[in-house]
Amino acid sequence: MRFARTVCLAAAAVIGSTALTVVGLAIPAQARVADPGPACLTPDTNEAAAAARGGARGLDHRGISVAEQLAITRRTDSLLASKGMTARSASTSLVARRIPVYFHVMLTKAGRGNVSNRQIARQVSVMNQDYGQIGYSFHLVSTRRYKNTAWHNDRQSALYRSRTRRGGANALNVWVVDFPYLGISTFPWDYSRKRAVDGIRVHFQSLPGGNIVHFNEGGTAVHETGHWLGLYHTFQGGCTTTNDQVDDTPAQSSPTSGCPAQRDSCPANGTDPIHNYMDYSWDSCYSEFTPGQAARVNKMWTAYRA
Repeated sequence: MRFARTVCLAAAAVIGSTALTVVGLAIPAQARVADPGPACLTPDTNEAAAAARGGARGLDHRGISVAEQLAITRRTDSLLASKGMTARSASTSLVARRIPVYFHVMLTKAGRGNVSNRQIARQVSVMNQDYGQIGYSFHLVSTRRYKNTAWHNDRQSALYRSRTRRGGANALNVWVVDFPYLGISTFPWDYSRKRAVDGIRVHFQSLPGGNIVHFNEGGTAVHETGHWLGLYHTFQGGCTTTNDQVDDTPAQSSPTSGCPAQRDSCPANGTDPIHNYMDYSWDSCYSEFTPGQAARVNKMWTAYRA
């Protein structure tokens, strides 16, 4: 998600009513370090920008066409067959999985961007709570901090990830940075050729206790981890039969912005899954993964990360 940087006035009762919003403002690093207190981050009021959680084209992962989706499905089935499993048997696997997590906190040379160990512990707790419903858990292995202003601003991304990544295919690496998005993730089927950069990147203010309004409860890391585990957005493909390849998430034409009482953007049966972690709703709106998503994660884990 792209956001606008907003100056929060102490006297402001409501964000946006008396606060000054400057969209796309690039604040010099020195100014940000010198006065970190009164600034907060609030979503851009432009609907298209507010809907996107990351990426140059409004996506928080590389683009996947319908043709590539189908190719990935064939490749997944082939990999499972080589392991003596079918897609169905892998999908119905009930083995609980515990995922090692490595946090990499990228700071400026002046120390901006630091998140506390307590925030990181709270983030892992949120992930455990949300993924516990589908049988996955996370344990923090290590937290490393690096003082490099370029890395903090997500420059030289491939370089810093390849130099700092830890663990194998089953290890979730989380890089905490400052960029114009909430988060970006890799997919499990890309690991074999891009293992050095495998993981997720999240904005440091998106962790629990951060300053991004509506997106500071840890939902970004949960959402990005969903991609890392092999889930598409619930709006992948829009109102098509392919969409996100999960039967129990109704098709939706576009991302949800905010947390509406109800939304129905496709003519097919079912209202939009606005409470699903793989939509673009507010953190407070998130509450569910579906059994179909759990089955897909099991299949992708067995094929690419086991």
